[in-house]
Amino acid sequence: MARRHLRIPVLPLLSRNPHAPTPLHLRYALCSSTTATVDTPAPAIDPPAPAASAVETHPEAPAASAADGESDPPRAPREEEPLHETIFTMIRRRKWTTRMENSIRLLSPMLTAPLVHGVISAAAAANRADLSLQFFRFAYRRAGFRPEPATFALLVPILASKRMLNHARCILLETMPAFSVAPGEATVATLVAAYGKAGIPQEAVKLFRLMPELGITRTALSYNAVLKAILCRGREAMARRIYNAMIADGVVPTLSTYNTLIWGFGLCKKMESAVRVFGDMKTHGVTPDVTTYNTLLNAWVRAGDLESARKVFDEMPGAGFERNSISYNVMIKGYVEANKVEEAVRLFTEMGEKGLRLSEKTFAALMPGLCDDEGKAAEARKAVEDMAEGRLTPKDKSVFARLVTTLCKAGDFDGALEVHKKSGQFKHVLVDPRQYGVLMEVLCAGGKCDGAVEVLDDLLEKGTLLSPKSPVLEAPAYNPVIEYLCNNGNTNKAEAFFRQLMKKGVDDKSAFNSLIRGHAKEGSLEAAQEILAIMTRRGVSTDPHSHALLVDGFLKKNEPADAKTALDSMMEQGHLPRPALFQSVMAALFNDGRVQTASRVMKTMIEKGVTENMDMAHKIVEALFMRGHVDEAIGRVNLMVENVCMPDLDKLLFALCQKDKVMEAHKLADFALDRDFEVSFSTYDRVLEALYTEEKTLPAYSMLCKIKHKGGVVDQKGCDALMSSLKSGGYSKQADILSRILVESGSSASKKGKKFVMGA
Repeated sequence: MARRHLRIPVLPLLSRNPHAPTPLHLRYALCSSTTATVDTPAPAIDPPAPAASAVETHPEAPAASAADGESDPPRAPREEEPLHETIFTMIRRRKWTTRMENSIRLLSPMLTAPLVHGVISAAAAANRADLSLQFFRFAYRRAGFRPEPATFALLVPILASKRMLNHARCILLETMPAFSVAPGEATVATLVAAYGKAGIPQEAVKLFRLMPELGITRTALSYNAVLKAILCRGREAMARRIYNAMIADGVVPTLSTYNTLIWGFGLCKKMESAVRVFGDMKTHGVTPDVTTYNTLLNAWVRAGDLESARKVFDEMPGAGFERNSISYNVMIKGYVEANKVEEAVRLFTEMGEKGLRLSEKTFAALMPGLCDDEGKAAEARKAVEDMAEGRLTPKDKSVFARLVTTLCKAGDFDGALEVHKKSGQFKHVLVDPRQYGVLMEVLCAGGKCDGAVEVLDDLLEKGTLLSPKSPVLEAPAYNPVIEYLCNNGNTNKAEAFFRQLMKKGVDDKSAFNSLIRGHAKEGSLEAAQEILAIMTRRGVSTDPHSHALLVDGFLKKNEPADAKTALDSMMEQGHLPRPALFQSVMAALFNDGRVQTASRVMKTMIEKGVTENMDMAHKIVEALFMRGHVDEAIGRVNLMVENVCMPDLDKLLFALCQKDKVMEAHKLADFALDRDFEVSFSTYDRVLEALYTEEKTLPAYSMLCKIKHKGGVVDQKGCDALMSSLKSGGYSKQADILSRILVESGSSASKKGKKFVMGA
C-alpha cells in the first residue's frame, strides 16, 4: 500500500465558537482542502505567535535564528476586520472557484444567519447584487446554511432594486417553498413595485393575483404597489377594476392609495377620475394631506388646465395646508409652459418672500421661460446668480446656452459673457459648445473679435469640443473667429480649433481656405500645403485665391519648384490661374535656370488658352534653342502657332545666328519653310550666310533648294559659289541638281515677273 503523506489538521486550530475571532493569517488563507498548505503570502502585520503545531503548518511563520536561537520581535496586531467584510472582499476580488469556496469554509466552517446576512448586505452596498445572489446560493447549496424568513426578506428586495427580477421571482416561488418559508406581503409587494418600475405591469398583476395561493393576505400595501405598477403604464381602466376589487374585498384604502390613484389618473390625463377619487377620500374618512393637494395640482397642470390648478392652489390654505416649495414649483412650471412668464415670476418672488426653499426644480421650472424672453433677461441673470449662490445645479443644463443666446439677441454682450462664465462654476455642468459658438458669432458680428478669441481660448483650454457627447458647432459660429485669427497672424490657433472640429466630422470649405490664406500670408507654406492636402483627400473644393496666395508665397521665398507644384495643384482642382501668375512662375523658373520646367509651364498655359503677355514665352523658346533642346523648342513654336500666338521667328532666327547657333537656326528655318510661315527672305539670307561661314555646305544646299522651291530668287554669284563648294567637297550630284533648279526657277520667275534677291 502506498505510503500517505502526513497531513496536519488545521480546523482544530479554529475556535469551536463560530462567532469567535479567527486568526488573521488563517482568515486570509486560500486553500483547496483542509490541509496546512497556504498559498497566499502572509499579511503585512504578523499575528500573535501561534501554538507550535500552527507554526509548523504556516510557511510564512518567522523562523528562529540559527546562530543565537532568537526570533524576530512580534509586531503590533492590526485592528481586526469583521468576518463578513473579509469574506465579501475575498469574493469580490477573486473568481468564484472551488478553491474560493474551500477558503470560505476555512474561515467559517459554519455559516450563521448574521454572517450570511452581513455578506449579502455588504455586496448590495457595493452595488454587487450578483455577488449577493451567488454567495446566498453557495451558502444553502454547499455550506449547509438553512435560510430564514429574514434572509429572503433581505435578498429579494436587493435583487428587485437591481432589476434582477427573474432571479427574485425564482427565489420567491421556488427557493422559499423548498425551505417551507412563506413569503411576507412586504417582500412580494416590493417585487410587484419593481415590475412596475421596469415597465412590465402584466407580471406585476400576475404576482399580485398569485398572493392568495402563497397564503398571503393582501392589504393596502400590496394593492398600492400593484396600482402604481399598472398606472405607470397608463392602464387606468385596470386600475379602476383593482380599486373596486379592493373595496369589495373589504380592504380599507389608505391615504397612499388615494394619492397613488390621483397621481396615476393625472398621468393618464383622466381628470374626472382623479377628482372623483379626491372626493371619495372624505367619504371613506380619509383626510387629504399636502401631498394629495400637490398631486392633484400637478395633475391639473399636466392636463393643461391652469385655471383649475389655480383653484386647488388657492384652496390649500383654507383646507389647513400651507403651500410648500413643491406647490409653487408645479404652478411655476405650468405658467411657464403656458407662456405666462409674468405669473411664474410673481410666484417665484412670493416664494422668496415666504422664505421657501428654492431648489433645482424651482429654477428648472422657471428658467426656460426667462431664457426665451428678451424682456426678462435681467430676471434671468438674477436667477443665475441665486443659483450660483445656493450652489444649485439645474437639471436642464441647456438653460445657460438659451440664456446666453437671448442676451446676445438683446445686445447685452457683457451680460452674456457674465452668464457664460458663471455657467462654468456649477458642478457637473459641461458647458454646451453651442454656447461658446453663440458668443463667438455675436461678438465677431459686433466687432468685438478679441472677446470672441478669449471665448475660444476658454473652449480650447477646457477641451469641451473633444467630448464624444458634445454637439457640433454650426459654421456661423466658428468661421468668423477663424477668419479673424487667420487675418491677424494667429493661424496656428485657428488650425488647432478647426482640427477639433474636423474630429467631429466638419469639412468646411470657408474655414479650410481661411487657414490656407493665413498660413500663406505668415510664410508657413508647408502648413498651408498640408491643409490643401487634407482638402484634396476629403474632396472639399478649394478657393483659387488661396492657391494663388500659396504660389505667391513660394515665389517670395524664392522656391520656384514648389511654386510650380502649387500651381499644378491649383489647376488639378479645376482653377485657371491668372496670366500674371503663369508669367511669375515661368520667370522664376527661368531665372533659376530651370528652362525646361518653365517650358512645361508655358505649354500648360498655352493649352489652357492663356496667350497674353508672351514675352517670357519667347525667352523660354530661345533658351531651349540655345541649350540644344531643339525638338522641344520647335514643338513649343508649333504650339504657339496653333493657338494663334505666332512667335517672332525673324527675331528668333536672327538671335540664333548672332549667337553662333547655326544648326539650331537651320532647323528652325527648315521648320518655317516646311509650314510656309511668314519669315522674310532677308532672315533666310542671314541663316544661309551663317551656314556658309560655318562651311555647312549640305545644310545650305538643302535650305537653298527649299527657298527656290518656294519661288525665291537668289544671286547667281552666291549660287555659283555654293556649287563650287559642293563640287570641291565631292558633292557633284548635288551641284548639278542645284544648277538645274536655278535654271528652271529662273525662267519661271522671269515669266511671272517675280524677283527675290537673296545674297549669298
